[in-house]
Amino acid sequence: MTRVGIVDYGAGNLVSIEQALTAVGAEVSFVRQPGEIEPVDALVVPGVGAAAPAMSRLERRRLVDPLRLWIVRGRPFLGICLGLQLLFETSDEDEAEMLGVLPGRVSVLEDAPTLPHIGWNQVERVRDHSLFAGIADGADFYFVHSYAGRPTGITGEASILAETTHGRSFVSAIDRGNALGVQFHPERSAGPGLRVLGNFVRWATALAAGEGAAYSPVGAGGTSGGD
Repeated sequence: MTRVGIVDYGAGNLVSIEQALTAVGAEVSFVRQPGEIEPVDALVVPGVGAAAPAMSRLERRRLVDPLRLWIVRGRPFLGICLGLQLLFETSDEDEAEMLGVLPGRVSVLEDAPTLPHIGWNQVERVRDHSLFAGIADGADFYFVHSYAGRPTGITGEASILAETTHGRSFVSAIDRGNALGVQFHPERSAGPGLRVLGNFVRWATALAAGEGAAYSPVGAGGTSGGD
């Protein structure tokens, strides 16, 4: 059974994500200090709120450098909502310096009809990936946010997987080899959300086992309707 560590830094809907990951077959534990990272096979960083307080909490728990090292070492990682935003370099929200795994900044949603962006919205595929296997393109997922990552210079090992429109379009899923991020909340997105989490667990299992297929996108013919 794949061991998934949920990073608990005081900024996440931990009960819902724990229950969802357990439902898709993961063995779940919480990571609150550096020594609890190494035993797991994959990390999930959830989160709500602002970037600067989140980074401050990670710093206090001495988790910033271990998270960066985890990603550099090629280990499976999923950032959810704020967890995705923290992968970027800086945030316009509070000028926070973040993990710097992805080039670019986090900025407020442009021309948004409402802020925050709350509720169901379509996730339009830009590139196929096993994270979305078995999920129809344009499926609805649940969002709660006012900011989103704006990548710059995305080439090679990093790519945009999906976009969503609320005013202007924004990145709603991204991949950097072993590190994935989604702006929506899969744990609150019913069947398609559980499918995303199940796909992540299977992808992480393959990646942790050193199987090259973990990096291979799923062809367009491999997608279908959700649950």
